[in-house]
Amino acid sequence: MSTFTPEPTDNVCIATIRTLAADVVTKANSGHPGAPMGMAPAAHVLFTRFFNANPKNSKWFNRDRFVLSNGHACALQYILLHLLGYKLSMDDLKAFRQLDSLTPGHPEANHTDGIEVTTGPLGQGFANGVGLAIAQAHLGAVYNRDNFDLVNNYTYVFTGDGCLMEGVASEAASLAGHLQLGNLIVVYDDNHISIDGDTAVAFTENVEQRFLAYGWQALHVNDGDSDLAGIYNAIAAGRAEKNKPTIIRLRTTIGFGSKQQGTHGIHGSPLKADDLKALKEKFNFPSDQTFHVPEQTYATYHAVAQKGAKLEGDWNSLLQKYKQSYHKEHAELVRRIEGKLPDGWEKSLPVYKPADAAQASRKLSEIVLTSVIPILPELMGGSADLTGSNLTKVKSSVDFQHPSTKLGTYAGTYIRFGVREHGMGAIANGMAAYGAIVPFVATFMNFVSYAAGAVRLSALSKHQVIWVATHDSIGLGEDGPTHQPVETAVHLRAIPNLDFWRPADGNETSAAYYVALSRKRTPSVLSLSRQNLPNLEGSSIERASRGGYVLHEVQNEDLTIVSCGSEVPIALEAASKLQGEGLKVRIVSLPCWSIFDQQDQEYRLSVLRSGAPILSLEALTTTGWQKYSHEQYGLPGWGASAPYQKVYEKFGITGSNIAVVGKKVIDFYRKKGGEVVSPLVKAL
Repeated sequence: MSTFTPEPTDNVCIATIRTLAADVVTKANSGHPGAPMGMAPAAHVLFTRFFNANPKNSKWFNRDRFVLSNGHACALQYILLHLLGYKLSMDDLKAFRQLDSLTPGHPEANHTDGIEVTTGPLGQGFANGVGLAIAQAHLGAVYNRDNFDLVNNYTYVFTGDGCLMEGVASEAASLAGHLQLGNLIVVYDDNHISIDGDTAVAFTENVEQRFLAYGWQALHVNDGDSDLAGIYNAIAAGRAEKNKPTIIRLRTTIGFGSKQQGTHGIHGSPLKADDLKALKEKFNFPSDQTFHVPEQTYATYHAVAQKGAKLEGDWNSLLQKYKQSYHKEHAELVRRIEGKLPDGWEKSLPVYKPADAAQASRKLSEIVLTSVIPILPELMGGSADLTGSNLTKVKSSVDFQHPSTKLGTYAGTYIRFGVREHGMGAIANGMAAYGAIVPFVATFMNFVSYAAGAVRLSALSKHQVIWVATHDSIGLGEDGPTHQPVETAVHLRAIPNLDFWRPADGNETSAAYYVALSRKRTPSVLSLSRQNLPNLEGSSIERASRGGYVLHEVQNEDLTIVSCGSEVPIALEAASKLQGEGLKVRIVSLPCWSIFDQQDQEYRLSVLRSGAPILSLEALTTTGWQKYSHEQYGLPGWGASAPYQKVYEKFGITGSNIAVVGKKVIDFYRKKGGEVVSPLVKAL
């Protein structure tokens, strides 16, 4: 293990970070200066001694990844990005937390150069770090060869007390320990302060003992304020441990240098003018200047950036040599890094005819995965301990496990997430952020609610994560209301940049996967049935890929029923019964609202047209269907425990009852008179 060599500029660089953090928050009159000031020494040691990245190309694939899980401390990260020469100017630092700036109040991926993942909700970044580490371990196992150590980066995470209180971090930490991710190093800012004050009011556990129980290497530095050698040695020891993730408990003084250091008063408030002046005098900085950066600080970090540029150049040369020896692997790796799918991959998607046997859409999903996974090695994922119910493991797949366990290898693509839905979702976000992987994760539809925080961040961060959410309605039957999602769908449908699919048959299931795999910056939730669904006359991958289409067309209709998922066959049965009464009923299948909303107005109005009332049908809450229909039929409350046919009968979701409901709607609008205008016709 290498030893620490102090540099003459260390103290002035650390002082620069601390004073800049105070200035950044003071100018904004908003933010959190305490953690950046306390963690400045650790950040300086990490980024000047260990961190491998090229600021001139923030997307160099083999760069080390850094995650600031305690994202409220983002002034620290922005300062480092600026000093290193990323696309973040001093003016950007001065615009901290201002409208349209590159320095928002928490780190946001795809917004600020050099930010890997969006953090803010505590614990998410920690779990993202586990996902980043999984991705590196997997890709290294698949593509590295003797003398070609192409994918070997580390993931570093800064975290705080708040993150470690959150359950999502505990879930992820437990799995990381099981997987023996030696490429993951977490620095825990143990400053004993949260918003409520000293952590003694709520958080008194022995964190090191907890992580030892998880199977981590647990180290500590008792003087994180000034013991640079101790910080260096701890990180070096983390890098040397190849079979365990490492957490370093770093005892720091929040707001170090401030008159309020060590108190919650410095956690989330700017320094007062006299305190700011005294802080700069303490570090021999000009007290009458703001945003002062000594030349030696810039020079130190410029040298780090130059080293990073050279590392990328060396890596590019190695990649070219790799191409000569491993042409096929090189082509596949480059394709995956570029985010491209193999030409013609969609031809492997199953296509169904009405005569094909009825199957649950969870089974149809398994058939799709079985077809596409051999063609798409980037598909990597698993289930939260529901593999046999979610049907997500195809026969050819190998588990992703540390080789020592004899349960699989790091080259495996199937992850046993255990009963950790929230951790699973946040880990998948990290895997997607790494690149070259399209993660899929699975649980019961109702338990996607457990992971709602991670799903929201998938959408916000534009991570292509595919959720396989089975047992999607009261159709799961006997498990009853605790397992039957009623409100979950509308919650997910309300999230911007999230595609929520509820396919009605085999072709629609294939369409859901086609769109989910094609949309590189959008996560998807595939809501799938437990009960068998017939393959429908008129469905196709092409038509369903538009999010909504006319499944059964008639002219001069008396009623249109719009539905999705397992209720579409029920709508068709109702239409048939009404036809027997001389009434004409169109059927529209609307498997994905968000995709349908992206179609042009002319198409949407051809599907949900004016002229007759539109009735929506779904075995969930009716909330949201008002956008697409004049009348809504669904669940008035929770479900019930019984065989699914009985549950559907209890709530009137049968062909016979929907025919009665449809007749009432027709009669009402005939009596009401006047033109019936599509609900899609609006001013805005």
